[in-house]
Amino acid sequence: MPGLRVQYFRGPVWGKTNEQIKNQIVEGNNPVTGKPVMPELIAKLTEPLTTAERDISEKKRDVGPATYTDTEENLHKLFLDNRYTDFLPVVLPTKERVDAMLAQTSHSPDEVLGRMNPGSGAGETWTYTVRHAAVAAVMAGAKPEYFPVILAIGSTGQTAVNVSDNGFMYGAVINGKIRDEIGLNYDVGAVGPYAHANTTIGRAWSLLSINGGNCGKVGTTYMGTVGNSANLMNVIIAENEELSPWEPFSTRRGFKRDENVITLFLGWGILSSKSWKASAWGSTMNYSQIVKNIYKQQDSLFGSVAVLSPPIADYIRNEGFETVEKFIEWVTAPDPDTASDEQALRYWEKFAKLDPNMAPKTSVAAPKARGGASAMSRPMEEWGQGPTQFNVVVTGATNNNYYMMGSMVPLSSVQIDKWR
Repeated sequence: MPGLRVQYFRGPVWGKTNEQIKNQIVEGNNPVTGKPVMPELIAKLTEPLTTAERDISEKKRDVGPATYTDTEENLHKLFLDNRYTDFLPVVLPTKERVDAMLAQTSHSPDEVLGRMNPGSGAGETWTYTVRHAAVAAVMAGAKPEYFPVILAIGSTGQTAVNVSDNGFMYGAVINGKIRDEIGLNYDVGAVGPYAHANTTIGRAWSLLSINGGNCGKVGTTYMGTVGNSANLMNVIIAENEELSPWEPFSTRRGFKRDENVITLFLGWGILSSKSWKASAWGSTMNYSQIVKNIYKQQDSLFGSVAVLSPPIADYIRNEGFETVEKFIEWVTAPDPDTASDEQALRYWEKFAKLDPNMAPKTSVAAPKARGGASAMSRPMEEWGQGPTQFNVVVTGATNNNYYMMGSMVPLSSVQIDKWR
C-alpha cells in the first residue's frame, strides 16, 4: 500500500494526564511536518483518493539478480547502503562459499526453510530458502559445519530482531554432542563472544532475520526506543552437560539425552546475579534461597531464567535438590511465611522434609481441621506463576561462584540432526 495515508502525532500517549494528551497530542503538531495534527487528520480522512491510492493491484517483489559482477568494494557498499548487514563487515557470499555451506545439508537449496515477519504480526511475512540461510551463514563468517544449527534456527521462523519499541532480545540453548563437534564454548565466558561457533551462529540468525524476514529496519520494522545490544549476535548458550549435576535442559523439553537440540528463547536478557537487590554476599551462602528471592522480584511477562555455573548448581543440589525439577518447583512455590494456611500446608508437605530450616513459621495445623485434604489436591500453578515460568540452564566454568539471572522464556525446540 504505497499510498497509505499515515498521520503522525507526538508519542508516547500512555502515562500522560488528560490535560497533557489534550495539549501535546490533540492540539499539538505533527512531529514530521510541524503542522497541527487535527486539521491534517481530517483532511486525510475526507479528501478524495488519488489515482495512485485507488490502485489495489499486487505489488511484485524482486530479490534482484542471482549474481553480482561489480567490485568487492562496491558490493560491500551495496550491502551497507541497503541495510543488508548488521553494520559490521561481512564475508562476501561467493558461489564457492555458499556451495560449501549447502554441502553440509541433505536438503535442497530451493527448499522453503521458513516464514518470518518482524514480530507480533507486524508487517509482511517473508519466505526464505535453504540457500538464503546459506548466504546469511557465509556473511556472518560461520564455518560450514555450523550450518545445520543455523538451518534449525531458521526452520522455526523465529526472528532475532523484534519490531517492538521495547528492547527485546533473543537467545538459544544448545544440547547434545554437537557442542564438541563444532567447538561451541560452554566453559570460561560461556555466554559471551569468546568462541567462533557461538558468535557466528548467533550473528547468522540476525542476518537471516534482516534479509529473510525484513527485520531490523529502523523506523519501519524496528522501533526499539533504546534497543538491545544482544541483537547483534544474540545469546547462544551451550549447556555444560558434563559438569551439571542435573539432566540437560533439552530433556525437560521432551528430548532424549545426547540428542542434538536447540531451544530458542525470547526475553529481556540476563545479568550477573549481583545486579539484583535480593542477592547476598557472605562467608556462607544459601544459593537456592537467593535464586528464589531474585525470582520473586522479577516481572512475569517472560518469566525467569537462571544461568548457573557448575559450582552454583552443585551447591544447590547439595542443599537437597537432587533433581532440577524439584528445585524449580520449590522456587516457584509460594512463600510459606506469607502464604495462607492452606498454601503453607501444601508447601510443608512437599518440601519441608528436605531441610528443617524450610519449615514455615505459620501454623499448619488449622487447615487439617478445616478439611485440609482438599487443599492438597490443588495444583501448584494456582498459587502463582508456576514452574513453567522458571527455567534453569547450567553452563560456564568452575573458577568462582558466579552466575546470572534474567528474564527469558523458551520458545521452539528443534532437533538439529534433521537438518544435516
